[in-house]
Amino acid sequence: MSRNFGKVAVLMGGPSAEREVSLKSGNAVLAALKRKGVDAHGFDADKSTLRQLEDGKFERVFIVLHGRWGEDGVIQGALEVLDIPYTGSGVLGSALGMDKLRTKYLWSAAGIPTPEYAVLEAGTDFDKVAAKLGLPVFVKPVREGSSLGVSKARTVAELKAAWKSAAKYDDQVIAERFIDGAEITCGILGDQALPLIRIETDREFYDYEAKYILDTTRYLCPCGLPADQERAIQALAQRAFAALGCSGWGRVDFMLDKDGRAYALEVNTVPGMTDHSLVPKAAQQAGMNFDELVLKILETADVER
Repeated sequence: MSRNFGKVAVLMGGPSAEREVSLKSGNAVLAALKRKGVDAHGFDADKSTLRQLEDGKFERVFIVLHGRWGEDGVIQGALEVLDIPYTGSGVLGSALGMDKLRTKYLWSAAGIPTPEYAVLEAGTDFDKVAAKLGLPVFVKPVREGSSLGVSKARTVAELKAAWKSAAKYDDQVIAERFIDGAEITCGILGDQALPLIRIETDREFYDYEAKYILDTTRYLCPCGLPADQERAIQALAQRAFAALGCSGWGRVDFMLDKDGRAYALEVNTVPGMTDHSLVPKAAQQAGMNFDELVLKILETADVER
């Protein structure tokens, strides 16, 4: 039996574009908690959930809501008002982690390497952006996850089309310099950086299909980097995570250039917890099975923010 966590709510689903992935993650977390003897209850979160949490006298919340409303500080703020401890980052860390543009501002100020970027809008001179960043570039909605709305543009015409596509997900869009090298991710659990994972895909980039649907995506852990380089990237991940005020657990994604220099792309404050997900793979490499990982994440709900 596990320690007594009291009555625990697992929040999943919700109204975001990442709803289906969240339901899969949430059900995996719920099953793991139950296997560990935790009094856990699943909620497909909606407007009635807060009242149910209060009326049900829940003592902790495990947040497995991906995307807006659940990963952007909104549900965190509501739980602060209810005075119910919850997993993961607080209001500020969640809001900043969801916002790729503000993340860029803070990382640049903190001296954390991140790819050069430009904000795209209707009046943008797309030729100038292409000249500044070079082609190809990645185009991304500022506040969306799971690579939704992300595309790679090789020409100015594609750049404009990519902006229009991304703008369907968010009214703020950025173009980001393409770093041609390995994709690396680092899971964070409390004050520990987990082993790095190298991601390899036959697709253009690590998109939604590569993340959640295809079985051809390769996850290399150990990642194959020299030990001192891996330690340096883990330390950079912890700095990048802390710079946004993030806490508890999460994941920092990087691209390595041809010289092996790491550029931070973004932070995920509620990473996926499915069979394709990265934090469970890294935890397994560190000697922790899925159920143990879930319990350790739940313990972060005790940490004072």
